[in-house]
This record gives sequence, C-alpha cells and structure tokens, in this order.
Amino acid sequence: MTDDIRGIFERAGCEGALCVLPLDDDGESGFGGFGSGEPGFREFGFRADEPSVPASVVKVQVALEAETWFAEGRLDPGERVTLSAADRTFGPTGTSLFEDDAVLSWRDMVVLMLTISDNHTTDVLLRRIGVDAVNATAERLGLTGTALESDLRAMLDSIGRDLGRTGWADAVAWGERASAAESARAGELLPTARALDPSRGTRTTPRDMAELLRLIWTDRAGPAAACARVRTLMGRQLTRHRIASGFRPPVRVAAKSGGLLGVVRNEVGVISHPDGRRYAAAVFTRSRPGSDETAINAAIGTATARAVAALRREDG
Repeated sequence: MTDDIRGIFERAGCEGALCVLPLDDDGESGFGGFGSGEPGFREFGFRADEPSVPASVVKVQVALEAETWFAEGRLDPGERVTLSAADRTFGPTGTSLFEDDAVLSWRDMVVLMLTISDNHTTDVLLRRIGVDAVNATAERLGLTGTALESDLRAMLDSIGRDLGRTGWADAVAWGERASAAESARAGELLPTARALDPSRGTRTTPRDMAELLRLIWTDRAGPAAACARVRTLMGRQLTRHRIASGFRPPVRVAAKSGGLLGVVRNEVGVISHPDGRRYAAAVFTRSRPGSDETAINAAIGTATARAVAALRREDG
C-alpha cells in the first residue's frame, strides 16, 4: 500500500507525506499501526513523521488559539478592529487585496482566515494573541514536531531576502521587471529559502496535524465551543480541489489548505462518512516551481481516498 501512495505522488511530479487517523478509535494517539509496519494505534502513515512546511495549514492552529481566547473570555470576539490598508500582509485573497482600511471583528477575522485563507487577518490575529501562545498550545497538545517561527509577513520577507531582495515587496516589484533568465535563477533559489526548509522555518508533520484535527473533532484541543467553531469554519472552506476531490457526496470533508509559491501544496481535513465513521487526514507535498498544480491537487485527494479506503476495509 505504501508503494501505491508513493506512486500517486511520483506520477503527479511531487514528493508527498501523509497521515490518516480514525477519529473514533479508543486509545492513545497515532503511533505505529496500519501502513507504518509497527504495532500500535491504528492509522495509515506514509512518511508521517517527516518535517514539512505547513504554509497556511498553520491557520488551523491560529484559529484554535483565537477561538480559545474567545471562549475563555480573554478576548472579546465582537470587538471591532481597524485593518490598515497601508499595513497589509501580502496574499492572493481577502483583505490582503483591499485598497482601503476595513473594520472587522476578531470573530470575523477567523472566518476569513479559515474560509478563504486570508493572510492579513491571520497576521492581525497573531499580533494580538502572539506566536508564543500558539506554540504553547501545540506543546500542551503534544505536537512535538510543530513550531511556528513567525507571522506570515516576516516569513514572506525572509523569502524575499533569501532571493537577494530587501523583502517580499521588493521581490515582487523586481519580479515584474526581471528577465526570463533572472526569473529562472530565482526559481532555482526559491526552494532553498529558509522559510521553505522545515529545519529552519515554521514546521510540522503529517502526524501532528492529523492528531490536532483528532483533538479538535473530539473537543480535546480546547474549550468545546472553540473546537466546534473551528470545525464549522473548516467545513466552509471555499476551495474543494484537494482532499475533497477524492470523495463524493454523501461523504463530507472539512479542510484547510496551504500552499507556498508553487513549491508547497498541502491540505489537512476530516472526512465524515454517512455510516458515522470519521478520519483525520494530513497531506503535505513538495515540488519544483512550475510543477503541474492540477495533478498535485488531484494526487492529494487520491492518496487520501486510498488511505481512508484501506482503513475502512480493515474495519470490515
């Protein structure tokens, strides 16, 4: 089965890593088991403990922390906050594209962060709750391979500097006037950037993220109200072309995708079957810039579906 999963990723032109955990098993969280060649808690794992660059998958952690603060009364979810257009974090969606200031509540920032992966609201939330708080929660939950090194703006600026520019805005401006040869050279340098190296930048593992989802879906990651809110918003993610592409109704998928500059394409999510069985999945991929995005997205769905099907066969 692991050769089958490896082949799915290779044919799509990427490296991949995956972990799928049944949500409704009793016992300790996923170590060993089905697909790993080791005894233990039942799971399907393929390179499940390999350090990976999470990209926007980290927004699940930020959302959990923010919703925990709301539930515990540490932050008023309805408080209005002005988001300055002059202080935007770069991104392809939402308030990152705004040309004017906007006023949003903390609660609605979480909505934009999880449903359309809004980078600017993510950073505004992180400035309020703090990177250290997110990391402390990861440590409390036993996610030993997971660490957030900075907010998104600092991460993007570090990529710009690693490409020889003063920051991300300078890199974007340079890219608009660069020659084909210069752009090709930048494409060669990009995968070596610190932020794209999990040994130096923000990192996680497929097992950690699958375990985080298991804890959220069973109300053990934080207050029940916080977990419920994260579940609801992940179910409303706009994009459906990765894990969800491997399943058809009446199977339901709640997910959070993540991607970074054509090198990293990921998704984590929970697959709920009509018979009540549920599975937490985390899939991380890496490829050269210019790889076939459509093929890699489809591979994420196909690999997840194969792993879930294998676990369901084991259930009988």
